[in-house]
Amino acid sequence: MPEGWGWCRIGDLAIVARGGSPRPIERYLTNEVSGVNWIKIGDAEQGGKYINSTKQRIRKEGVSRSRFVRAGDFLLSNSMSYGRPYILNIDGCIHDGWLVIAPINNSINKDFFFYLLSSDFAYQQFSKQASGAVVSNLNKDKVADAYIPLPPYREQVKIVKVIEAIKVWIEVIEIEQDTLSSLLSRSKEKILELAIHGKLTPQDLNDEPAIELLRRLNPAFVPAHNLHYEGELPNGWCFSTIGDLFQHNTGKALNGRDHIGEELRYITTSNLYWDRFDLTEVRTMAFTEAEKEKCRATKGDLLVCEGGDIGRSAIWPYDYDVMIQNHIHRLRPKGNISVRFYYYIFLLYKQMGLIGGKGIAILGLSSRELDKMVVPVPPVPEQHRIVTVIENLFAQMDALASNLS
Repeated sequence: MPEGWGWCRIGDLAIVARGGSPRPIERYLTNEVSGVNWIKIGDAEQGGKYINSTKQRIRKEGVSRSRFVRAGDFLLSNSMSYGRPYILNIDGCIHDGWLVIAPINNSINKDFFFYLLSSDFAYQQFSKQASGAVVSNLNKDKVADAYIPLPPYREQVKIVKVIEAIKVWIEVIEIEQDTLSSLLSRSKEKILELAIHGKLTPQDLNDEPAIELLRRLNPAFVPAHNLHYEGELPNGWCFSTIGDLFQHNTGKALNGRDHIGEELRYITTSNLYWDRFDLTEVRTMAFTEAEKEKCRATKGDLLVCEGGDIGRSAIWPYDYDVMIQNHIHRLRPKGNISVRFYYYIFLLYKQMGLIGGKGIAILGLSSRELDKMVVPVPPVPEQHRIVTVIENLFAQMDALASNLS
């Protein structure tokens, strides 16, 4: 303990008592101005410090069956969210959902006492003292027996000033944190916009034009036109469709009566998140030999949600295969392209509201709609360069966001 401090019990400084409820309660409730304030849990603001008013009043004849409290007393919630302190700025009566802590002398500063009662140190003691088979309640005698540290009065005042100065800075930091987090999110979207317009990395005239790759995949290839793309395409780029670049199909629909085939693990949209998979819970169902090839995802496949959060995507990163359910599209590249680049295309289109949005956006993602989705195609080496820059920038932003939290 610091010099001049001492330990004491709450009961050494205050009277601790439990509220009471008049019966029948309807007989005593009124909105008359002449009534006595009836202080309920709902009169306290969540996360607030004071109780300044009440919504209901008790007639004077009901006061004897309740507990009368005065401005300057402390109330401690004594219900499911027990242990939250408030300072009263009004007189009134309380029911048994409250404990009142009424200081009996001026040895403790009310603001210091409030912060002390709000502390984890106090709450841990209250938690040990709580009892009840179904709903935990605080016993007034045990709360009175809880120990607290007591500094000299002048030091209490200094501590309060420091706490409240720090709280102001915390509020400022939280506002700035929210602003910066929003800025980071918008910056990521802007980076992706620059990427698909060829403004994130310089073009290299030695790169093979994208149209040559697409003509090798399909000699009858005809460039597509994208209504959502602003400005000229960079040199060596062209528009294509997902169907030109990827072989794609959905998985198998779950049928509880179908037990033909081998029981294999499969994933659903609940396992598929942006750029990751949650495999905590993976179920099995039967797949025939013909279904296995159609519904199997292997390392490097781009998996896209057809339902749920439409367009949500991730690349299967594991060395083992997995089956997919019918609300997931499996995209397997037809040629030597950067699958990662097209993952970022889906992420950007989702952020722009072009997938699962309104108006001219893709509201669902059927195989037909996916097949005709128009995307920009840079030369393959440039696709890889763009992905490298995106991921370096995103890593720096993620590190900054982590430091913020």
